[in-house]
Amino acid sequence: MAFGRDIGIDLGTASVIVTAKGKGILFKEPAVVAIDRTTGQLMKVGMAAQRMLGRTPGNIVAIRPMKGGVICDYEVTKRMLRELVRKISNFSILKPRVLISVPSGITEVEERAVIEAGMEAGARKVYLIEAPVVAALGAGADITKPEGSMVVDIGAGTADVAVISASGVVEAESLKTAGDAFNAAIIKYVRRKHSVLLGESTAEELKKSIGCVYPRPESVTLEAKGRCLLTGLPKMISVTSEDMIEALQDVCEQLLESIHRVLENTPPELVADVSSSGIVVTGGGARIWGIDKLIESSTSIPTRIADDAELCVSYGLNTALDWLNDMQDGTINLYRRRQMASL
Repeated sequence: MAFGRDIGIDLGTASVIVTAKGKGILFKEPAVVAIDRTTGQLMKVGMAAQRMLGRTPGNIVAIRPMKGGVICDYEVTKRMLRELVRKISNFSILKPRVLISVPSGITEVEERAVIEAGMEAGARKVYLIEAPVVAALGAGADITKPEGSMVVDIGAGTADVAVISASGVVEAESLKTAGDAFNAAIIKYVRRKHSVLLGESTAEELKKSIGCVYPRPESVTLEAKGRCLLTGLPKMISVTSEDMIEALQDVCEQLLESIHRVLENTPPELVADVSSSGIVVTGGGARIWGIDKLIESSTSIPTRIADDAELCVSYGLNTALDWLNDMQDGTINLYRRRQMASL
């Protein structure tokens, strides 16, 4: 390839998805990096690093450098991005321009960390765009019109609740109540009810298989194995879908409260638009059974799960790459700009 390629990166807590202009989604990799603690050498990135979990000597450690949708280990994030960017720009004369999605509540310090990591990873310019904007775009909403659209984007580390109009965020909240919080709630519930400690991967499997936040037509049961806290030995337990509703109740209440606050702070005209167009749920968290029914019953607003909900941000990024020539690169302090606009 003779020229630099514009690429989009959905830099998530659990996974990183890379798209390229004209090519669509190139690859999706777990946001995991395997590092040799003795030498500091980067061993593997993404899926290869995840496969090394629990199968390596003690000197090799797997790290998730993103937490709560933002960088918690700058150096490792930089190295992870460098490897991913290198995958598609090895044969380019020019470095690529990179568009990165970020949570709506990101601070200026967190913005700068993302931008600097992108630049040091090999980008020519780094542009930021708020995740709910591209999530709505990827879900098929026409966000360019001066009409209100509401999106609830539930990722692994953060959930973004936003009302969007005229290609911008009118009102939004970003909270840590997301996929990882669901896993933690399941582990806490099983520990309290059965005195059994589950692993993170077992909780994730329970969430995906029978996890629900609204009563199912029929009860579902799944066997799960953990460590008994009384004997220290492995123990098999039965977990039901009703258990899931109870386990996830507190987490769901936080999400619903955030949705209500965003609606309360949104101009009445846009709330009327939202009540007509409905709420769209995107992100990996949208796969939890009944999340749309729960939101609809709480708000009395029609709610739907987006098609390919987990990939909506990536689809939206791919579309937004066409806007790069009209965007400002570098830090723009998205949250502060929105707060000033509301004054």
